[in-house]
Amino acid sequence: MKRPFDITQVGLRTKLTLSLLLVTIGAILILSIVISLAIQSFYREAQHDNLRQKAIYFAGYYENKYRQQGYTWGNKYGTLVSSEPEIQKIVDASGQDIVCFQPYGFVSCKDPTLGNALHKSLNGQEDDGYLNVSTAKGSFLSIYISVPMRINGQIIGALFISDPKADSDALINRINSSIELTALIVGSLVLLFSLLLTRSMTRPLKWLTLAAEQMKQGKYAQRVPVPAAQDELGLLAQTFNEMADTIESDVNELRRQEQARRELLANIAHDLATPLTAIQGFSEALADDMIQDPAARQETAQRIGREVQRLRRMVADLQQMTSLESGRTRLDLAPLSLHELIAETLAVIEPECEHAGIVVHNETRDDVPLVQADSDRVTQVLLNLLDNARRHTPVGGTITVGAHPGESGQSVEVWIEDTGVGIDSADLPHIFERFYRADRSRTGATGGSGLGLSIVRAIITAHGGKVWARSTPGEGTRISFSLPMAEKALTPALT
Repeated sequence: MKRPFDITQVGLRTKLTLSLLLVTIGAILILSIVISLAIQSFYREAQHDNLRQKAIYFAGYYENKYRQQGYTWGNKYGTLVSSEPEIQKIVDASGQDIVCFQPYGFVSCKDPTLGNALHKSLNGQEDDGYLNVSTAKGSFLSIYISVPMRINGQIIGALFISDPKADSDALINRINSSIELTALIVGSLVLLFSLLLTRSMTRPLKWLTLAAEQMKQGKYAQRVPVPAAQDELGLLAQTFNEMADTIESDVNELRRQEQARRELLANIAHDLATPLTAIQGFSEALADDMIQDPAARQETAQRIGREVQRLRRMVADLQQMTSLESGRTRLDLAPLSLHELIAETLAVIEPECEHAGIVVHNETRDDVPLVQADSDRVTQVLLNLLDNARRHTPVGGTITVGAHPGESGQSVEVWIEDTGVGIDSADLPHIFERFYRADRSRTGATGGSGLGLSIVRAIITAHGGKVWARSTPGEGTRISFSLPMAEKALTPALT
């Protein structure tokens, strides 16, 4: 059993082609009918006017003959004035036949059509219509006209004339055939044009469909050619490519975040495992009385305490960073003098640097603008960065701290530069990520938890600033961050 035709299963290209073809065929059909009717009307009207002019001319001729013969018809009308094979009939005022000329074997001059038309003309009316004429080629309708003939306003007779040679049907049929042929040619051209047009219109849609199928399979690098014409299809293709760029970027970011999450979990597990293993080992040693010496037992207990404190610091750092990144931490923002804050911070860490043989320079100018910041958080950032620089700077090295207005005039830039070992270019983009260590050999005990720079970035970002780094292996590292200027600092620039 054949399934019924389902238009929903037809492709868009076929639908567009059929739509254009149906609309065109409908327009051609309507136009052909209108043209055919207009030509028929025009031709028949012209035929009627021509025959009427002939009738008026012949009527004038016979009226003049009637006058010349002493206002009588007589019997001298056996030969009519026209040499054309028209059907002509003349009757006098009483309706008596004067003469009847009938070419093509016309059946009879007594045909009711002639009689009725002449009767109307004897009553002063013109009459026209169609007469059924028989010829050797067959029967057809011939237009006729009947007019009264007058002398001094007195009706003296009537003239009937028809033109059998004017086969209007044959002419109209030829015209209709020409129209049909023209319509067929135009329809064929329209079909070809429709195929080309729909192909050009649906090709971008086909590309879009194929690209969408590829993207559904996870191939997000797919793009479609953008048509040269900047129409809706061109805009759609361009928008699709932009959407694909966004999706590919988002997917890559998700993959990067997933990889970072895995690495984060691995780093957390590693950094937790080391102190937990140490705590477990020391605790078991104490519990089993494997350490008898009181001093050794005291030292073991202190080691357990130090490991617990390291775990607590790591958990506190994670909580602080998560709180900062989620926006839950409230900052105590106020106008802050970086010149004073940097001097106070250096006073805290300078003794450790001197003990390690490191020279500290403060290049912060006295007139550096105030910033809108939380002093405790900024102090934490400075201590973190200074401690990081101290741990990576060898004996005899230097650490330089400075601050100056940013190029935008809306912020102040602070930098901490050391002459330490530097950071490899492959590691530099990742140093602000959680638990990332440029030196994979360092552990939590020797190189920190790997959260210090992540906390720095979270604090600066929470202030609306930015943090970045520049480093050359073997020469040193420079880490900079920006903070927004306080309103008091911006007022002089505005005025």
